[in-house]
Amino acid sequence: MTKPKLLLLDGNSLAYRAFFALPLLTNSQGVHTNAAYGFTMMLQNILEEHHPEQILVAWDKGKVTFRHETFKEYKGGRQKTPNELREQFPIIRDILTAHGIAQYELEAYEADDIIGTLANLYNDSHDVIIISGDKDLTQLVTDKTTVFITRKGITDMEKYTPEHVMEKYGITPPQIIDMKGLMGDSSDNIPGVPGVGEKTALKLLKQYETVEGVYEHLDDITAKKLNENLTTYRDQAFMSKQLATIEVNAPIDVPADMMNYAGPDLEKLREQYEMLESKRLLDQLKGDAPSEMQVEISYVTFDREEGIVWPEKASLHIELDGDNYLTDPVLVMTMAMAGKEGSEGVYTFDERQIAEYESLKVWLEDETIIKYASDTKAIQSVLHRYGIALRGVQYDLLLASYIADASNAQKEIAQLAEELTLPYEVRRDEDVYGKGAKRQVPEFDVYTYHAATKAKAVWDSVPIVEEQLKESEQYELFHDLELPLASILSEMETEGIAVDETVLQTLGKDLSERLAMLESDIYTLAGETFNINSPKQLGVILFEKIGLTPIKKTKTGYSTAADVLEKLEHEHEIIALILLYRQLGKLNSTYVEGLQKEIHTDGKIHTRFQQALTTTGRLSSINPNLQNIPIRLEEGRKIREAFVPSHEGWKLFAADYSQIELRVLAHISEDEKLIDAFQRGADIHTETAMNVFHVSREEVDSNMRRAAKAVNFGIIYGISDYGLSQNLNISRPEAKKFIDTYLHTFEGVKRYMDKSIEIARKRGYAETLMNRRRYLPDLNSSSFNVRSFAERTAMNTPIQGSAADIIKRAMIDMNARLKEEGLQAKMLLQVHDELIFEAPAEEIAILEKIVPEVMEQTIQLRVPLKVDSASGASWYEV
Repeated sequence: MTKPKLLLLDGNSLAYRAFFALPLLTNSQGVHTNAAYGFTMMLQNILEEHHPEQILVAWDKGKVTFRHETFKEYKGGRQKTPNELREQFPIIRDILTAHGIAQYELEAYEADDIIGTLANLYNDSHDVIIISGDKDLTQLVTDKTTVFITRKGITDMEKYTPEHVMEKYGITPPQIIDMKGLMGDSSDNIPGVPGVGEKTALKLLKQYETVEGVYEHLDDITAKKLNENLTTYRDQAFMSKQLATIEVNAPIDVPADMMNYAGPDLEKLREQYEMLESKRLLDQLKGDAPSEMQVEISYVTFDREEGIVWPEKASLHIELDGDNYLTDPVLVMTMAMAGKEGSEGVYTFDERQIAEYESLKVWLEDETIIKYASDTKAIQSVLHRYGIALRGVQYDLLLASYIADASNAQKEIAQLAEELTLPYEVRRDEDVYGKGAKRQVPEFDVYTYHAATKAKAVWDSVPIVEEQLKESEQYELFHDLELPLASILSEMETEGIAVDETVLQTLGKDLSERLAMLESDIYTLAGETFNINSPKQLGVILFEKIGLTPIKKTKTGYSTAADVLEKLEHEHEIIALILLYRQLGKLNSTYVEGLQKEIHTDGKIHTRFQQALTTTGRLSSINPNLQNIPIRLEEGRKIREAFVPSHEGWKLFAADYSQIELRVLAHISEDEKLIDAFQRGADIHTETAMNVFHVSREEVDSNMRRAAKAVNFGIIYGISDYGLSQNLNISRPEAKKFIDTYLHTFEGVKRYMDKSIEIARKRGYAETLMNRRRYLPDLNSSSFNVRSFAERTAMNTPIQGSAADIIKRAMIDMNARLKEEGLQAKMLLQVHDELIFEAPAEEIAILEKIVPEVMEQTIQLRVPLKVDSASGASWYEV
């Protein structure tokens, strides 16, 4: 006989999950609704999956529980509940009431204890299912009680059975309590035993089963520090176990019939959904919204071409084995559109059809037809292969979601669809194609349907994400900056930059000879041969044979990390040779040999720009990374000799912003001294040295200027006295005095630093001049280190992010100017603050005039922007 299902939900935990999984939403009255909406979507999914006969949502009653009698600091490190969430708890409770779902709370007890007690009472008579975001509840797992723990978003949950707990941790569910006793739990401020993490706790429990068992065998634990900590913090370990134990005999008053579930009161539910102003939820009440994707996929073939009516609006997605556009064992373009009657339709084209459909090409290139894309740059890069220039794109899910919240970077459409709570499932690429060695292309219908759901998700996401961007005043950043830039980057990727492979081969030969000589010299100084690349062997040579002073040890021996060796450089001449050997070895393997592998059949390298990745908004470059070619060593700079124009009689031309971040700092901080120096065109590092050291211009020596430069740029990144002392090889007190003097001298900078943190803490985010946001929840962290990093980020995000936005805007302006002038010149690369072009020799004079002109006029600051430029036969020359 089948047992009835009892569903127990952790109300507080699920509400928190919903709140942080979705962006802040408000109704027309200004009431926040994201947690209530997300909780409702979770609840619907739970009810649809489990169909319980009985259900109850447990809530925490208050901050003080019986556990505080044992340890008054219990949960002491928890952040205050955000007001935006606090105001939604009554809404969530009203929604549960409208659903006809019982709720319960108990003075001095937590929701966990209510759930634990009910699970204990009904374990034999019911199939008990617990749902929470708190892994503490996994201690309640039995053969008759299953626990689901939320993971990402609001639909992804992990199912815990006794077998799963054993597979995941190697222990039984009751031992979860002992694990918490030993390792503690920072989220609940349960101290545990210092120095004991999850790995150590599990090892001990697999040997001794319980906390009690560990202490019965304390003499068997030979690791000295671990034994000391266990001995010292014995009472704390037992107290922590007690705190972590969920009460299963709480004095609750919950009659069995109270939890009976008969379904919702539709009228009350409609009232709640109207308050949320959710069309999707209201449509579901009417039965208009599908519970899963219902969409016809049409496979367009040549003999049907005449019957195709291309839409005025559509979303586009190109599927390439789930791996963007680097490989294409699968190439299928899907297009979701609204039909004449308003119903959705998805049309799928394969590679041959994309290449040969003339009417499709005309439609794709029509600027007047509105298109929504999953990833504009990726789609354009693919279509370039077929001579198609995609135009008319007005929305890009990848970029829009990234701008709304930079933590969305690199998320799959499946993840974004889940967080947008679209009413159907979009599968993850890994689930469709497999992972690692098992990765393969599935059946045609499988991957085309997968692509189709993505195209539909793009279509359905448009009104939701665009509204988010408009509410946060970031729509212009998306529509006027990032979206047009995607097209430019796609053209740059397609164009590529020519590489003279013989230059790399010659450089590789020279480096190999140099490395062989260095190797010989190192062996001579060491008095024997050994593997220089082996830290263990090198450590023995340096610290045992030569007798240098060990600075740091690792588990496997002496540390020979670069920072350690640099401190020992003055002790023996072998150190400088080892450091150089490592640098040249990396140059040779990573760049000289690595770049040769990236040269395509057209003789060019086609790097890929990642537009939606960094939290500052800066572009990054991969396959290969051309932004990190080392230039401090002459050998590193020479790598750039291999990058050349792609046509005879052409030259490369480079232009870069001079000290753009310092100029942005001057503008934002409104510091009078900085502004005055830049307006006069003075050398900013010399000016800083004059002000900080109180000397005349003539008295500023190279060391003073170097120190001033270090602190000028260090301030941008929130440099500490320790960091500056390391940079300048001075004492920390000297470094602190230098920073204090600097901040006293440049008072506007000090005010900006303080104010930027204050504003970011109040808003919850830092912002650039063009309204790019970086959310900083860690500004309120109880951890000093975590909070300090967030504070530094609050200071430098407006500077770094604004500099990134400025050069992106310059790229758009420059692209327009090149077309306006009718030049053959092409923009090839963006490397930090530098733009690299190639052009016929006769156009160089024009570029020398218009490129600085455009870049310097891209934005008006309180100080002038300055651009340096040069041309030559290679990147090295410029």
